[in-house]
Amino acid sequence: MDFGLKGKHAVVTGGTRGIGRAITLALIEQGVSVTACHRQESDEAATLRAEFAARDAAARLVPADVADEGDVRRLLDVAHEAFGPVDVLVNNAGVISHLPLAEMPTAEWRRVVETNLGGTYQMIRGSLDRLARPSSIVNITSAVAKHGMPNAAHYVASKAGIIGLTRALCKELGAEGIRVNALTCGIVDNTGQKSPQGEAGKRRYAQMTALGRLGEPAEIAAAVLFLASDAAAYVTGAVLDVDGGI
Repeated sequence: MDFGLKGKHAVVTGGTRGIGRAITLALIEQGVSVTACHRQESDEAATLRAEFAARDAAARLVPADVADEGDVRRLLDVAHEAFGPVDVLVNNAGVISHLPLAEMPTAEWRRVVETNLGGTYQMIRGSLDRLARPSSIVNITSAVAKHGMPNAAHYVASKAGIIGLTRALCKELGAEGIRVNALTCGIVDNTGQKSPQGEAGKRRYAQMTALGRLGEPAEIAAAVLFLASDAAAYVTGAVLDVDGGI
Protein backbone atom coordinates (compact mmCIF):
# COMPACT_ATOMS: atom_id res chain seq x y z
CA MET A 1 0.00 0.00 0.00
CA ASP A 2 1.30 3.43 -0.97
CA PHE A 3 0.88 5.93 1.87
CA GLY A 4 2.10 8.88 -0.21
CA LEU A 5 5.19 9.45 1.91
CA LYS A 6 7.82 9.34 -0.82
CA GLY A 7 10.34 12.15 -0.47
CA LYS A 8 9.57 12.74 3.21
CA HIS A 9 12.16 12.62 6.00
CA ALA A 10 11.59 10.65 9.21
CA VAL A 11 13.52 10.33 12.45
CA VAL A 12 12.99 7.08 14.37
CA THR A 13 14.40 6.52 17.85
CA GLY A 14 15.32 3.03 18.97
CA GLY A 15 15.39 2.00 15.34
CA THR A 16 17.57 -1.12 15.29
CA ARG A 17 15.43 -3.82 16.91
CA GLY A 18 11.87 -5.13 17.02
CA ILE A 19 9.19 -2.50 16.49
CA GLY A 20 11.67 0.31 15.79
CA ARG A 21 13.46 -1.69 13.13
CA ALA A 22 10.16 -2.61 11.45
CA ILE A 23 9.12 1.07 11.43
CA THR A 24 12.46 2.14 9.99
CA LEU A 25 12.32 -0.40 7.17
CA ALA A 26 8.64 0.25 6.43
CA LEU A 27 9.35 3.96 6.02
CA ILE A 28 12.27 3.21 3.70
CA GLU A 29 10.02 0.98 1.60
CA GLN A 30 7.67 3.97 1.22
CA GLY A 31 10.51 6.08 -0.20
CA VAL A 32 11.14 8.01 3.01
CA SER A 33 14.63 9.21 3.97
CA VAL A 34 15.23 7.92 7.50
CA THR A 35 17.52 8.92 10.31
CA ALA A 36 17.37 6.23 12.98
CA CYS A 37 19.15 6.18 16.31
CA HIS A 38 20.40 3.55 18.73
CA ARG A 39 22.07 3.82 22.14
CA GLN A 40 24.94 1.39 21.65
CA GLU A 41 26.62 -0.73 19.01
CA SER A 42 25.15 -4.20 18.51
CA ASP A 43 24.73 -6.95 15.94
CA GLU A 44 21.29 -5.48 15.16
CA ALA A 45 22.85 -2.11 14.37
CA ALA A 46 25.41 -3.72 12.08
CA THR A 47 22.80 -5.74 10.18
CA LEU A 48 20.55 -2.70 9.82
CA ARG A 49 23.38 -0.72 8.28
CA ALA A 50 23.90 -3.64 5.89
CA GLU A 51 20.20 -3.50 4.97
CA PHE A 52 20.50 0.22 4.28
CA ALA A 53 23.41 -0.49 1.92
CA ALA A 54 21.67 -3.41 0.21
CA ARG A 55 18.60 -1.28 -0.48
CA ASP A 56 20.69 1.77 -1.45
CA ALA A 57 18.49 3.60 1.03
CA ALA A 58 18.67 7.25 1.94
CA ALA A 59 19.15 6.36 5.59
CA ARG A 60 21.51 6.96 8.46
CA LEU A 61 21.99 5.25 11.81
CA VAL A 62 23.26 7.55 14.54
CA PRO A 63 24.31 6.58 18.08
CA ALA A 64 22.34 8.67 20.58
CA ASP A 65 20.84 8.39 24.06
CA VAL A 66 17.42 10.05 23.88
CA ALA A 67 17.57 10.90 27.59
CA ASP A 68 20.64 13.07 26.96
CA GLU A 69 19.87 16.57 25.72
CA GLY A 70 23.24 16.92 24.01
CA ASP A 71 22.87 13.60 22.17
CA VAL A 72 19.37 14.60 21.04
CA ARG A 73 20.59 17.90 19.63
CA ARG A 74 23.45 16.17 17.80
CA LEU A 75 21.10 13.52 16.37
CA LEU A 76 18.69 16.14 15.07
CA ASP A 77 21.53 18.24 13.64
CA VAL A 78 22.87 15.21 11.74
CA ALA A 79 19.37 14.37 10.49
CA HIS A 80 18.67 17.92 9.31
CA GLU A 81 22.03 18.28 7.59
CA ALA A 82 21.56 14.96 5.78
CA PHE A 83 17.92 15.14 4.72
CA GLY A 84 16.45 18.52 5.66
CA PRO A 85 13.40 19.26 7.83
CA VAL A 86 11.79 16.36 9.67
CA ASP A 87 8.33 15.45 8.36
CA VAL A 88 7.79 12.48 10.67
CA LEU A 89 9.16 11.94 14.18
CA VAL A 90 8.65 8.49 15.70
CA ASN A 91 9.47 8.24 19.41
CA ASN A 92 10.01 4.53 19.93
CA ALA A 93 13.11 4.22 22.13
CA GLY A 94 12.38 2.65 25.48
CA VAL A 95 13.67 0.44 28.28
CA ILE A 96 12.03 -1.85 30.82
CA SER A 97 12.94 -3.85 33.89
CA HIS A 98 10.86 -5.98 36.24
CA LEU A 99 11.05 -5.16 39.94
CA PRO A 100 8.48 -4.82 42.70
CA LEU A 101 8.23 -1.26 43.99
CA ALA A 102 9.66 -2.20 47.40
CA GLU A 103 12.86 -3.39 45.72
CA MET A 104 13.15 -0.66 43.09
CA PRO A 105 16.14 1.66 43.58
CA THR A 106 15.57 5.32 42.83
CA ALA A 107 18.25 5.11 40.15
CA GLU A 108 16.31 2.41 38.29
CA TRP A 109 13.06 4.38 38.51
CA ARG A 110 14.85 7.39 37.04
CA ARG A 111 16.57 5.38 34.30
CA VAL A 112 13.31 4.00 32.95
CA VAL A 113 11.21 7.14 33.32
CA GLU A 114 13.92 9.44 31.96
CA THR A 115 14.44 7.22 28.91
CA ASN A 116 10.82 6.46 28.05
CA LEU A 117 8.99 9.64 29.02
CA GLY A 118 11.96 11.99 29.32
CA GLY A 119 13.37 10.82 26.00
CA THR A 120 10.07 11.50 24.25
CA TYR A 121 10.02 14.99 25.79
CA GLN A 122 13.65 15.62 24.81
CA MET A 123 13.08 14.54 21.21
CA ILE A 124 9.94 16.60 20.70
CA ARG A 125 11.31 19.69 22.40
CA GLY A 126 14.62 19.39 20.56
CA SER A 127 12.94 18.94 17.18
CA LEU A 128 10.65 21.97 17.27
CA ASP A 129 13.03 24.03 15.15
CA ARG A 130 13.72 21.05 12.86
CA LEU A 131 10.17 19.89 12.12
CA ALA A 132 8.53 20.67 8.80
CA ARG A 133 5.19 22.41 8.80
CA PRO A 134 2.97 20.40 8.56
CA SER A 135 4.46 17.33 10.21
CA SER A 136 3.51 14.27 12.24
CA ILE A 137 4.78 13.03 15.59
CA VAL A 138 4.00 9.43 16.55
CA ASN A 139 4.73 8.35 20.12
CA ILE A 140 4.99 4.61 20.77
CA THR A 141 3.52 3.61 24.13
CA SER A 142 2.05 0.43 25.56
CA ALA A 143 -1.28 -1.15 26.41
CA VAL A 144 -0.05 -1.50 29.99
CA ALA A 145 -0.39 2.28 30.29
CA LYS A 146 -4.15 1.65 30.42
CA HIS A 147 -4.30 -1.80 31.99
CA GLY A 148 -1.36 -1.79 34.40
CA MET A 149 1.24 -4.46 35.07
CA PRO A 150 2.76 -5.66 38.34
CA ASN A 151 6.48 -5.32 39.07
CA ALA A 152 6.94 -2.57 36.50
CA ALA A 153 5.49 0.59 38.06
CA HIS A 154 8.24 2.75 36.55
CA TYR A 155 7.57 1.41 33.05
CA VAL A 156 3.78 1.70 33.31
CA ALA A 157 4.02 5.23 34.71
CA SER A 158 6.38 6.32 31.94
CA LYS A 159 4.15 4.89 29.21
CA ALA A 160 1.03 6.47 30.74
CA GLY A 161 2.91 9.76 30.86
CA ILE A 162 3.49 9.55 27.11
CA ILE A 163 -0.28 9.45 26.59
CA GLY A 164 -0.68 12.60 28.68
CA LEU A 165 2.17 14.29 26.82
CA THR A 166 0.57 13.38 23.50
CA ARG A 167 -2.79 14.86 24.44
CA ALA A 168 -1.23 18.04 25.82
CA LEU A 169 1.05 18.67 22.86
CA CYS A 170 -1.59 18.01 20.21
CA LYS A 171 -3.37 21.10 21.57
CA GLU A 172 -0.19 23.12 21.97
CA LEU A 173 1.30 22.36 18.55
CA GLY A 174 -1.80 21.90 16.40
CA ALA A 175 -1.95 25.53 15.29
CA GLU A 176 1.50 25.06 13.74
CA GLY A 177 0.30 22.09 11.69
CA ILE A 178 2.10 19.56 13.89
CA ARG A 179 -0.02 16.49 14.61
CA VAL A 180 0.81 14.45 17.71
CA ASN A 181 -0.58 10.93 18.15
CA ALA A 182 0.25 7.81 20.12
CA LEU A 183 0.12 4.06 19.51
CA THR A 184 -0.53 1.74 22.44
CA CYS A 185 1.10 -1.54 21.51
CA GLY A 186 0.05 -4.91 22.82
CA ILE A 187 2.34 -7.92 23.14
CA VAL A 188 4.46 -8.07 20.00
CA ASP A 189 6.35 -11.17 18.91
CA ASN A 190 9.80 -9.75 18.29
CA THR A 191 11.28 -12.64 16.36
CA GLY A 192 14.80 -13.40 17.48
CA GLN A 193 14.42 -11.75 20.86
CA LYS A 194 14.04 -13.98 23.88
CA SER A 195 10.88 -13.42 25.87
CA PRO A 196 11.46 -13.13 29.64
CA GLN A 197 8.29 -15.21 30.08
CA GLY A 198 9.41 -17.90 27.63
CA GLU A 199 7.25 -19.66 25.07
CA ALA A 200 4.64 -20.52 27.70
CA GLY A 201 4.34 -16.84 28.49
CA LYS A 202 3.85 -16.00 24.83
CA ARG A 203 1.05 -18.54 24.57
CA ARG A 204 -0.62 -17.16 27.69
CA TYR A 205 -0.50 -13.60 26.36
CA ALA A 206 -1.85 -14.75 22.99
CA GLN A 207 -4.85 -16.27 24.73
CA MET A 208 -5.56 -12.91 26.40
CA THR A 209 -6.19 -11.21 23.05
CA ALA A 210 -9.42 -11.11 21.09
CA LEU A 211 -7.53 -12.26 18.00
CA GLY A 212 -5.84 -15.14 19.81
CA ARG A 213 -2.31 -14.26 18.75
CA LEU A 214 0.59 -11.91 19.38
CA GLY A 215 1.21 -8.92 17.18
CA GLU A 216 3.95 -8.59 14.59
CA PRO A 217 6.33 -5.62 14.43
CA ALA A 218 5.17 -4.94 10.85
CA GLU A 219 1.61 -4.45 12.12
CA ILE A 220 2.76 -1.66 14.44
CA ALA A 221 4.76 -0.17 11.57
CA ALA A 222 1.66 -0.13 9.33
CA ALA A 223 -0.22 1.93 11.93
CA VAL A 224 2.71 4.35 12.10
CA LEU A 225 2.59 4.78 8.32
CA PHE A 226 -1.11 5.65 8.55
CA LEU A 227 -0.58 8.26 11.26
CA ALA A 228 2.39 9.71 9.38
CA SER A 229 0.44 10.06 6.15
CA ASP A 230 -2.15 12.49 4.82
CA ALA A 231 -4.75 9.74 5.34
CA ALA A 232 -4.58 10.86 8.97
CA ALA A 233 -4.49 14.59 8.20
CA TYR A 234 -7.38 15.28 10.61
CA VAL A 235 -6.15 12.90 13.31
CA THR A 236 -4.30 14.41 16.28
CA GLY A 237 -4.33 13.70 19.99
CA ALA A 238 -5.47 10.16 19.21
CA VAL A 239 -4.33 7.13 21.17
CA LEU A 240 -4.64 4.23 18.75
CA ASP A 241 -4.72 0.76 20.30
CA VAL A 242 -2.81 -1.78 18.23
CA ASP A 243 -3.06 -4.65 20.67
CA GLY A 244 -5.21 -7.40 19.17
CA GLY A 245 -7.98 -6.61 21.63
CA ILE A 246 -5.99 -7.56 24.73
